[in-house]
Amino acid sequence: MGVYIDSMNKPYGRMIMCHMVADSQEELLNMARKIGLNIRWLQYPNTYKEHFDISLGYKAKALAHGAKEISRKELGAFLKSRKS
Repeated sequence: MGVYIDSMNKPYGRMIMCHMVADSQEELLNMARKIGLNIRWLQYPNTYKEHFDISLGYKAKALAHGAKEISRKELGAFLKSRKS
């Protein structure tokens, strides 16, 4: 079980954003609470695409709390495996 953050690092306004996903919604929401994300920002809840868009500041906090950084390719494979 785990929480994963991709290496997208895409500009969005003045921020750089990436995606945070997890093996379960419980893990994803627990990590969001730990790092101070508003859980209302959850995108595509209860679907295989469930995730948070997070800034580099939140990414650093999540990594410090045990999240694992993954590549965009790994994220794609992760989402594909959840879709099945």
